[in-house]
Amino acid sequence: MKVEQAPTAGRLKSPAVDWEDFIARYGTVLALVAVFVAFWILEGRFVSGRNLLNILRQVSTLAVVAGGLTICVAAGEFDLSVGTVASLAGILVAGLMVRQEQPFEVALVVALLSGAAFGTLFGFIVTVFRVPSLIATIGGSSIALGVNFAYAGGDSIYGQMPATFKFIGQGFVGVVPFAVILALAVLLVQYLFLNKTRAGRYVIATGANPKAAKLSGINTERYRFLGLVCSGFFAALAGVMLTSYLGSAQPQGADPYTMDALAAVFLGMTTIKRGQANILGTLVGVLTLGIINNGLNMVGAPFYLQNMVRGGILIFAVLLAVRREEIRFF
Repeated sequence: MKVEQAPTAGRLKSPAVDWEDFIARYGTVLALVAVFVAFWILEGRFVSGRNLLNILRQVSTLAVVAGGLTICVAAGEFDLSVGTVASLAGILVAGLMVRQEQPFEVALVVALLSGAAFGTLFGFIVTVFRVPSLIATIGGSSIALGVNFAYAGGDSIYGQMPATFKFIGQGFVGVVPFAVILALAVLLVQYLFLNKTRAGRYVIATGANPKAAKLSGINTERYRFLGLVCSGFFAALAGVMLTSYLGSAQPQGADPYTMDALAAVFLGMTTIKRGQANILGTLVGVLTLGIINNGLNMVGAPFYLQNMVRGGILIFAVLLAVRREEIRFF
């Protein structure tokens, strides 16, 4: 009888590291650390406590927009109107308080409902008429922009606003901006919704595999609809936060958030839960964008370079997400 010999220690081989998988899983986090260290080296003040809080303050509004968009993308849809809808909410909340002299509470409710209304409109168009969400939200964005200019008269809206309203964007709890606390609370709600509720799990199932979800008895149209409504509502909340911070509103004041929110969501899809829109990943994406924008400002980079970098990040993030999971845009 032949006895098999156990392999000697020298012949043992550890499994090879799958570098492609490692980069795909942790690349965004590593990039965040690398960018942070690079700006620290270039500008020592970058890591001061004051500047770090400033970064968190700067990204708080974006985090709320991107979190809502994450729910939409998790449901398998896309919303290219979030920036314009945020601008609309800002215009409405400022106009109602300054021009119509309405109470803050009334203005806030109307502004938030405007975002939910656009989300409802998009959900109806997408689920009933089968129009791709990209097309529906691009068209809706143009409508919202027209409403913004019509209501504002093409001008900025500014004036005396209630202290309660200004506290949302300008207030502090100790040394921490209230906007940061609000953004973290919103992200927590969004995270719990997607990960701890039945509706959230159905949203994810709908986006991951619509056919399988439908065969299992899930009303996929309902959760695609819900994703678009959530996106509009949280975009409106972000618009209110931005107006509170600035003390004024412009018809296109929040438009850049569309590109930044998309970049954050797609960056998030390359980490934490690869190929799936998720709140924690989106938070990493938001922080990455915030650190880059703040760092470029501190080193004196021209404005056009910042736009180029942001556009490049969006393209890179989409390419990574498409490569790993074959994301559908139509």
